[in-house]
Amino acid sequence: MTKGSQMEDNFTTFAKSYDELFDNDMYQAWAQYVKALTKPSPLLDLGGGAGRLAVLLEQAGYQVDLLDLSPNMLQLAQAHAQQAGVDLRLIEGDMRDFSDWPTQYPIITSFADSLNYLPNLDDLEDAFQQVFDHLMPSGLFLFDVITPYQVNVGYDNYCYNNDDNPENIFMWTSFPGENENSVDHDLKFFTYNEELDAFNLLREVHHEQSYEQAVYCELLQKVGFNQIEISADFGQTVPNSQTTRWFFKASKGDTK
Repeated sequence: MTKGSQMEDNFTTFAKSYDELFDNDMYQAWAQYVKALTKPSPLLDLGGGAGRLAVLLEQAGYQVDLLDLSPNMLQLAQAHAQQAGVDLRLIEGDMRDFSDWPTQYPIITSFADSLNYLPNLDDLEDAFQQVFDHLMPSGLFLFDVITPYQVNVGYDNYCYNNDDNPENIFMWTSFPGENENSVDHDLKFFTYNEELDAFNLLREVHHEQSYEQAVYCELLQKVGFNQIEISADFGQTVPNSQTTRWFFKASKGDTK
């Protein structure tokens, strides 16, 4: 389930550390957003990572398949599912091309910046096309993306240090990317090595790309979506010029 040169696995060295750092309240909010718009049914979560959202939705009665590029994240998803006592079907694949996966779904989701990690517009269009093809007629695609405002203002000279755990220190610094409305995140974990009495440095650079709202709408319409709604604050408010995250609800009509 790959497309030519596979998109880079962005979590090769510290998937577990990243998973432990992420705000669990966000997963609760994403789960509530999905539950407010849908009823429990089969669901595909694209870029579902360590499976924390998938577990919450399974517990709410959904039957969740999770697709992610990172085998490290999928291992964590399996562990979280076992710990919660739920079953997840885990798929290692590229959201730009999983055409060999035959199942269609009434709901497909993608949250937590997953679509912002796609390198360019062609890749985003490919992902949208795959979603359309894997949705049942009248199915729903629910996703979010960070906005150009978040990229250019929220991440301007952004720096975050977490030293609450002196044996696992995290540093996050963001810089403007080469392309318009893009950002590069320099992520470093300093993990204490008892045998060496020193710290090991784990470092990755993550690239995120955003586009103007009209671009997302044009691509969704191009692949066949005929009803598109956009909101902010997990569907609670209308977006404005300072919205940091857009929430999209795109419906697939009976015909393309």
